[in-house]
Amino acid sequence: MIKIQRALISVYDKTDLLEIANVLAAHGVEILSTGGTARHLRDAGIDIIDVSDYTDFPEMLDGRVKTLHPKIHGGLLAEWDNTEHSAQAEAHGINAIDMVICNLYPFEATVAKPDVTLPEAIENIDIGGPTMIRAAAKNYRHVAALTNPSQYPQIIADLTANDCCLSEVQRFELAKAAFAHTAHYDTAIATYLTNVDSVRSRTIHRPSTDDEFADNLTLHFEKARTLRYGENPHQRAAFYRTETTPGPSAAWANQLSGQPLSFNNLLDLEAALEIVKDFKTPACAIIKHNNPCGLATAGNLQDAFTNALECDRTSAFGSIVGLNRKVTIQTANTIREAAQAGVKIDAIIAPSYTDKALRALSRVKRRPILETGSLSATEPIVQIRNITGGVLVQDPDVHELSADALEVATQRAPTDTEMESLLFAWKACKHVKSNCILLANGTQSVGIGAGQMSRVDAAIIAIRKAGEKAKGAMLASDAYFPFPDGVEIAGEAGISAIIQPGGSVNDAPVIETADAYGMAMVLTGVRHFRH
Repeated sequence: MIKIQRALISVYDKTDLLEIANVLAAHGVEILSTGGTARHLRDAGIDIIDVSDYTDFPEMLDGRVKTLHPKIHGGLLAEWDNTEHSAQAEAHGINAIDMVICNLYPFEATVAKPDVTLPEAIENIDIGGPTMIRAAAKNYRHVAALTNPSQYPQIIADLTANDCCLSEVQRFELAKAAFAHTAHYDTAIATYLTNVDSVRSRTIHRPSTDDEFADNLTLHFEKARTLRYGENPHQRAAFYRTETTPGPSAAWANQLSGQPLSFNNLLDLEAALEIVKDFKTPACAIIKHNNPCGLATAGNLQDAFTNALECDRTSAFGSIVGLNRKVTIQTANTIREAAQAGVKIDAIIAPSYTDKALRALSRVKRRPILETGSLSATEPIVQIRNITGGVLVQDPDVHELSADALEVATQRAPTDTEMESLLFAWKACKHVKSNCILLANGTQSVGIGAGQMSRVDAAIIAIRKAGEKAKGAMLASDAYFPFPDGVEIAGEAGISAIIQPGGSVNDAPVIETADAYGMAMVLTGVRHFRH
């Protein structure tokens, strides 16, 4: 145990600071402080010594140099049970500092502002604070480093119970939190500077050349909560997220009602939201096991839900529903009617809900209802996937396709009505696990073959699920047909038109097969693999 006799307090976040400062003062602890923190403590009637008076050296360079002084860092770093350290400290008039209470300038909040400039961001990089925190944490055997107001209640209890003393175990736990705090801070700075254009002082969301990904990637996520279990009950799991929201997302959605989210809920909510974000017109995605079992756009959200559900009502049992407009009572009642007819919906995510809609949907007490806020501000960010021992980083698949960019490969060109449906099917299929075949009538999916090892099997599944609706439907294939057999199966089912990347060595026989069945086929030149 060490007795706290001198503390240095310099914080940006002053939450609950007076509570712990009053406890220290009541125990006769000498308090050193600077700037706004010193004024805050003095205004509360707490005696403090300005660091500049303690060091006999003024703050300078517009406050950039305050605590960077040997009397501060010698007091933090000296090992007082080391006779040489003690002798050197005494010779230079350096006293022990037993506690540092410090948190840092809000760098992330600063750079999150849309109009922040690079000079403003640079000025909000704290130097003295991280240096003090690291020094105190390194010397945890002699110094306690507090970096978060959430730590104060336990420290106050320990100081009160132990005559202003803290154990080495407690100081070590504080040191671990301190290094995590400064590591996160440095990561935020490095991430910002990596993604900023120094000339125009603006954030770059996507690399502008073929190789502008950082040579070193440091990721930081904060634990939001422990989950009941992972994908299966025998797997432990937790949910981590970024400290600030990157925009509308399942991770940062506000849960309005229902039971806590599960591991699988979060994955499926993310899939549902990312699909409907991709459409400008009212859209609904119904998700099972990270794949859509139904997807539709329509003139209103109610019809979009109804049409998406009709794709595969059987698979929609136990599904997640994603919507891209405010949910009204009409849409809520349609969802409730589907549930009463036997369709179990496990969770819903949408930008917002009317009060009546929320009350109606919340009648199922256990079902999570999530609100993301407006989707209009969505900007693409890099995607990160983990593998054992590494991560993969890529641009998001945001390739936009217009009718003018398509190559008509067959003797018959699609009609305008067919083209609209083909473009819907093409955008929809990119959200389905490969190999994918998706059938659509208008802007409504009618059959989806997802995640198959063979494109032929994906076509068979999609056509079987569509049933009679396959006749006259549009077919989207997320990658080229390596052989004519998949197109032949489509022709036998009465498919009217196909959209696919093309580029196979067998393109000629594939196109000939489409011509033999009177189908139109257009080529995109790009694929939509989703592993």
